[in-house]
Amino acid sequence: MKKILTLSLLASSLLVPHAFAETSLVERFDQLEKEMNALRAELQSLKAENTKLATQLAQPVSLEKRNEAIEELQEQISTINKKTNSNNLKWGVDFRTSIDNLNYKMANGTTQKNDALFSNRLWLNMGYQANQHVKFGGQLSYNKLFGERSMINPQNGAMDSFDWVSSENKQDDSIRVRSAYMDYTDETFFGMNLPWSFGIGRRPSTNGKLINYREDDLSTSPLAHISNAEFDGGNIKFHLDTVTGLEGSSVKFAAGRGMSNAEPRFSSAPYSDADGTDTGNITMYALNFVPYKNSKIATELQYTHANNLIDIKNSGFDQTGAFTLANYDPSMETVGSLHLASAFIAFTGIGDGISHYLDNTTVFVSGAMSKTDPQGGKMMLGSYDSQTGYSYWIGTQMPSLISEKGKWGIEFNHGSRYWRPFTYGEDTAIGSKIAVRGDAYELYFTEPIVDALSFQLRYTYIDYDYSGSNGFFGGQSGAPMKISDIPSSTDLSGIVVDKAQDIRAYLRYKF
Repeated sequence: MKKILTLSLLASSLLVPHAFAETSLVERFDQLEKEMNALRAELQSLKAENTKLATQLAQPVSLEKRNEAIEELQEQISTINKKTNSNNLKWGVDFRTSIDNLNYKMANGTTQKNDALFSNRLWLNMGYQANQHVKFGGQLSYNKLFGERSMINPQNGAMDSFDWVSSENKQDDSIRVRSAYMDYTDETFFGMNLPWSFGIGRRPSTNGKLINYREDDLSTSPLAHISNAEFDGGNIKFHLDTVTGLEGSSVKFAAGRGMSNAEPRFSSAPYSDADGTDTGNITMYALNFVPYKNSKIATELQYTHANNLIDIKNSGFDQTGAFTLANYDPSMETVGSLHLASAFIAFTGIGDGISHYLDNTTVFVSGAMSKTDPQGGKMMLGSYDSQTGYSYWIGTQMPSLISEKGKWGIEFNHGSRYWRPFTYGEDTAIGSKIAVRGDAYELYFTEPIVDALSFQLRYTYIDYDYSGSNGFFGGQSGAPMKISDIPSSTDLSGIVVDKAQDIRAYLRYKF
């Protein structure tokens, strides 16, 4: 009898909690069903109101009432989107695995190479539009070589740390914020019929106009011929169609900070201007003007000015290419400012309906100039005087002969001795082809494999005429030297590249 009682109590103790859990779960489902029914009822009500508005729009009404009805409809659609999409930040993935075959011929005739440089690049795109006026955009970036470099650290002779357990170790975050910004747009400006926008933050400023063809990306706002670097700042843009009568015309003003010369956090006056240093705040200003733009023709001009630019104090090389260690000083100092200007015209569609192939072919030509302004008795590009450089860039992108959505392109760049753009962010392993002081040739093929997955094969060849194309401003003795004039017996001839090539292939997932 005791055994039966004990078993009965044990069974009761096991069943009772489950009975409570089951009852709780049923209640939760009932509550969820009520919420879903309420949401359905609200959606039905909104749909009914939308149908009513649509009927009203179909009837002859004044333009003012029609615009009011459209605005009300847009607000209700926005409400529906928030209800159905959970009002969440939207994410996108852009992941690329690349392999580069690199070859360099140095000025002294020696060669350097890397037969297979593997790398991964991950972009996590994020954005949200709260209403018709305000939106947020951003991008997190991860970009690294396979494994870890094993080269010796020249500072202490130690090997670089391996990353075999970097995601398991407790250490600092290696994902970077490539962009994070907010934009405001409106159709009127202080009552005037002048559409405009304002934005501020870490702006999308790499892969700009023209370089985006090769990169298979939508372009960001800067002209990549003179500017391709990450940028913190803001801009204000006005659409001028209603003023000029020219389709797509606009003007934009931008300003930002390239470097903040501020005291460290743990100092007597945190973040105040750092007095007594050889550098200052680097500020950049830009004016962008689009005279005309439609689906067939695009024209654009941009002027950029950057002040308080920095360089190393002395490269250690003299004008003959000889290096003296006693003269070498890698510390930074302000050397002057830089003026940049560029203009391009692009045509999409050659002829008028000659063929589908030519209708989808794009041809562009771009010209640019740079002008240094040395200040404070410093040198820029090896000169105390202002020096002007020039560059031109021509290219074409055509539909693929293999697939409907594929494309291939050919580009050519030329730069003069004193050409110096801000193209540090250009994605070419051998350096910026746009910054070349000499000639650069490029051929690429981009093909979709399946939805969201693509393949690209690219060949870039650079023939330098002058040294220093990918440097800053040459230090106090680093003037651009004609490569054919550099004696092979000097130290400089062993580190200056005469010719370079990069054969790249990638697989890219973008969704």
